[in-house]
Amino acid sequence: MTEWGYFIVLIICLGIAAKKVAVEPVFENHVNNDYIDNNDEIVLEVDDRNVQNNMVEKTLIKSQVYQGNLLLINSQYPVREESVKSDIVNLFKSKELKQRYKLNNRKIELSRDVAQKFSQLVQDARSEGVRNFTINSGFRGFDEQNRLYKEMGSNIAMPPGYSEHNAGLSLDVGSTKMKMIHAPEGEWIEKNAWKYGFILRYPKDKTDITGIQYEPWHIRYVGLPHSAIMQEKNIVLEEYLDYLKEEESVSVIVNGHKYTVYYYNISQACTVKVPTNTPFEISGNNMDGVIVTVSEQDVLNYVS
Repeated sequence: MTEWGYFIVLIICLGIAAKKVAVEPVFENHVNNDYIDNNDEIVLEVDDRNVQNNMVEKTLIKSQVYQGNLLLINSQYPVREESVKSDIVNLFKSKELKQRYKLNNRKIELSRDVAQKFSQLVQDARSEGVRNFTINSGFRGFDEQNRLYKEMGSNIAMPPGYSEHNAGLSLDVGSTKMKMIHAPEGEWIEKNAWKYGFILRYPKDKTDITGIQYEPWHIRYVGLPHSAIMQEKNIVLEEYLDYLKEEESVSVIVNGHKYTVYYYNISQACTVKVPTNTPFEISGNNMDGVIVTVSEQDVLNYVS
C-alpha cells in the first residue's frame, strides 16, 4: 500500500501531543477504492521531515473555545456574544442566496456561509426531483428568542442563549407541500445533508442524549469532515465531541479528500503549529477545548 505523508499539528503548551490513529474512512459511492487496503483503512504514517517545514505558530486563547462551527449549544452550554456568526445576512435581501427555495417570511436571517452551503444542497436535491424546500426559521437574536420563550413556554422554546438558532448555525427547513416527517424533502435531508456539512441535529433515536424531541426539520451546520464522520458512526454532536476528546486525532477521507482532525484541551492560552500552505479551520467546542481541522490534498495526488 502506498504511504502518504501529512502535516501534523504540534501542541506546545501542556506538553500534549496529538495521537496518531487509523480509522475507517467515509466514502461516497463514486470514490475509487483501488487506493484503499483490504481492511478499508488508511494507515497514515508520520513523516518527521514535514513537522518543522511549512509550519507557523498560532496562539490559541481561551475565547476561541466559544467560537466556530462545532460549538455544543444546549441547556448546559449557552451561546455567548462571541459565539454568534459574524456574517449574518437577511436572506430575502440577499437574492444570490435565496434561490430555489422559499422563505416563511422576509425577516429570516442566517450566516452567509451556511446559506451558501444550503443553496448548494437545494440545487442538488432539485436535480433528483426534490424541489419544495422552504426555510421557516434561521438566526434569532437573544431578544427574539426571549420573546418566543415567553410566548410559547419552555416546552416548545428554549430560553435566550440556549438555542442553536442564536448562533446562526441552524435552520428549520420545511416543505411547501406537507410536514417534513412525511415529505420527500425530509427524507432527502436525512440521507444527504451530511454531504454539505449539515447534520440532523435532533434525530429520533438520540433523544436521550440530546434531551430534545425528534425534529426532522432542524439541521445544523458543522462542516466537513465532521458531518461525514457523524453520519458514518451514527452519532450526534455530543457523542462526536466526546469521541474527539478520547481519540485526540482522527484522519479520514471524504470523497477522495483527506482530512485530519485534532482536539486540544485549552485551559489557558497556548501555541500550536499549523501548516502555512494547507487550509485549516479552528473551532471551539463551547466547553473546554478547540478542534483543529487540516484539509489536505486530494488522495489521488499522493499516489505515485
